[in-house]
Amino acid sequence: MEYSIRNCKITDLPKLVILCQKHAEFEKADFSPEGKLENLQKAIFSEKPKLFCLVVAAKETIVGYVSYTFDFSTWDAAAFLYMDCLFLEEEARSFGIGEVLINKLKEIGTQNNCINIQWQTPEFNTRAIKFYNRIGAKGKDKVRFTLTL
Repeated sequence: MEYSIRNCKITDLPKLVILCQKHAEFEKADFSPEGKLENLQKAIFSEKPKLFCLVVAAKETIVGYVSYTFDFSTWDAAAFLYMDCLFLEEEARSFGIGEVLINKLKEIGTQNNCINIQWQTPEFNTRAIKFYNRIGAKGKDKVRFTLTL
């Protein structure tokens, strides 16, 4: 599969919202596309971005993305990169693209003096867990809570 990885462009946002919806469906989560394009545009393309996003471009469209933020760990008293989402369309899986994306994040994290990359995935996503274990990541058993505001 021929592809390139690049920073998300404003013109990618309509397809990015579709990929977010597919990702939410895959993770058995609720999703409404309402307001997402505008909010992602503000988060990614503002003067001080809250969110960063790389896309996997193939032919005339994007077939995947990884989004991330920078955060700070109290326990480590240091910055870390938080990978919020990593998603590839079914036809883009099994080509090693996920590992290329993780390696890009490692470079970005290192350039930004981060001590590690953190993320989560549902327990039922065994394919992803196998991949993360294969690349040397270590999982922690925790329960993630959400408190709606």
